[in-house]
Amino acid sequence: MEAGTKERELSGEKVERIVEAMRDSVAARGIAGATFDHVSREAGVSRGLLHYYFGTKERLLVEVLRRDAERRVARLDEALAPAKTVDDFIAVLVASLEDMVENDPGFFMLIVELFSASRRNPDMRDALAELYDRSRRRVSDILRDKERAGVLSLRFDAEAVTSYLFASGDGAAIQMLAEPQRDHTPIIEVGTEVARFLLAAG
Repeated sequence: MEAGTKERELSGEKVERIVEAMRDSVAARGIAGATFDHVSREAGVSRGLLHYYFGTKERLLVEVLRRDAERRVARLDEALAPAKTVDDFIAVLVASLEDMVENDPGFFMLIVELFSASRRNPDMRDALAELYDRSRRRVSDILRDKERAGVLSLRFDAEAVTSYLFASGDGAAIQMLAEPQRDHTPIIEVGTEVARFLLAAG
């Protein structure tokens, strides 16, 4: 089969079901418990079809994270587009974090699971690094665009600021998910002030 044909098939409805089933399975069972048997049953496809499209569970996991990361950045880009001030920009970042913790915790769980697995799998580690790099560059472009528009005044290089915001947001999300009963308002307040320092130099 030619590469172009297979690439078109990867955007089909069956692949979408497989990816979503793996995503749900990891969130419910962890990577070790998210077997091709579970995923094939939940997606309503044969186990052989998973091997045909993805080859290994690791490749399927990377595809799940890739699609999640792209959706995350696209939603953020759309929400940030109307921001006219630093406060507008930060409010979108905070709302995005809180919404994902509340309504999409599987994204952060998947990151943790894949990071753990990548320590033992060089191919997965490289794929995870590539995904972070791609997301970092896209968000950095958003920061630069907003700086050119006069909305932001970055204190450091855009990619360095983006890396810090990713690390801060992911770390805060993990704490919020680990201790849902705790009042996380102070974490958000501190994060807001740090973000303002980074995004509004001078």
